[in-house]
Amino acid sequence: MRVMFMGTTPFSCVILQQLIDDGYDVVAVVTQPDRPFGRKKVLKASPVKEMAFEHGIPVLQPERIKNSVDEVLAMQPDLVITCAYGQIVPKPILDYPKYKCLNVHASLLPKFRGGAPIHWSIIRGEMETGVTLMLMDVGMDSGDMLTSRSVPIAADDTMGDVEAKLMHVSKDLIHVDLARYLNGELVFVPQDKDAVTLAYTIQRDDEFISFNQDVHIVYNHIRGLIPWPVGYGRLEGENVKFHQAKMIETVQSKIPGTITQVTDEGITIACLNGSVIITRIQPAGKPVTAAKDFANGIGRDWKGKIFE
Repeated sequence: MRVMFMGTTPFSCVILQQLIDDGYDVVAVVTQPDRPFGRKKVLKASPVKEMAFEHGIPVLQPERIKNSVDEVLAMQPDLVITCAYGQIVPKPILDYPKYKCLNVHASLLPKFRGGAPIHWSIIRGEMETGVTLMLMDVGMDSGDMLTSRSVPIAADDTMGDVEAKLMHVSKDLIHVDLARYLNGELVFVPQDKDAVTLAYTIQRDDEFISFNQDVHIVYNHIRGLIPWPVGYGRLEGENVKFHQAKMIETVQSKIPGTITQVTDEGITIACLNGSVIITRIQPAGKPVTAAKDFANGIGRDWKGKIFE
């Protein structure tokens, strides 16, 4: 069986590695073109491209896959597996493989269709999420489902924590569930259209943290953006990023956004029905700073200031 893999991110690498470990004949990898990285804008290959090279697998990097259909189909794939590729796969490719095009999506579909399902599952306060092995179609994560694996979202989990859990259980989607599908043991089940929710790619406006909300909403928003892209607040016209936080529920009368304490433990900011304590912070133009160092530096003058 000739397997083609499409993916770009570190999450994608977990799936590719499992295909390799399970002995599938991965005849080609399709990934995004090299992109400028860092201040010097040096071209950087995707993690999937680097992994493919390590294993001697041919790599295709179309700028627009819809314009490279013939190049892709020239590899004659019997099965296509995708995970976080980053482009819409056109119908001629979807229709070609004997064993279809399957996608590993990081949510319990039909919840959180789209490009940032892990972020939004935390921001929206979900207590559970998962990964789904599904049939690719021309819609956005709208294809029929084969199976899923779930994980809990702990009260203090960040986006990075949940992603690590999902990467771990995703291995079984390939090692166990893909094998069952190829053996005819799994059937496709349509998604419940009435239960669909969307998880669009995080935009710059989504990174702004407003403290004039219930403390749970604020805390979920902050941790749902850690470690990437990291939420920020506005203080005296400058952006301040929040790299680590915890929450306390307490009655307080301060204006939401008010910095009520600056201690070695963290920077306490008032919200509705409680406060968040920022334990790793990044003021504008400064490196990421632990709370203790911040409190002993510029943080001494921050008590009483109010975030917008």
